[in-house]
Amino acid sequence: MRLDKFLKVSRLIKRRTLANEACDAGRVLLNDKVAKASANVAAGDIVEIKFGAGSQKVRVLGVKEHVRKEEATELYEPI
Repeated sequence: MRLDKFLKVSRLIKRRTLANEACDAGRVLLNDKVAKASANVAAGDIVEIKFGAGSQKVRVLGVKEHVRKEEATELYEPI
């Protein structure tokens, strides 16, 4: 699954266009490397999103095309 779509489906970022912009700005790391929005995400990958003064780092547990809001947190675990 594409990185921008994973960020939207997992609800780490609210909209896919915002996820795209964050990737283009270099604020998203995939396995400690700056990632493009089109990078593939698989279970076990580490995703780090840099916000203003902080950041959020998560491990991908699973990849699904569609999930309900209640199930979105099952796709990742915070590190």
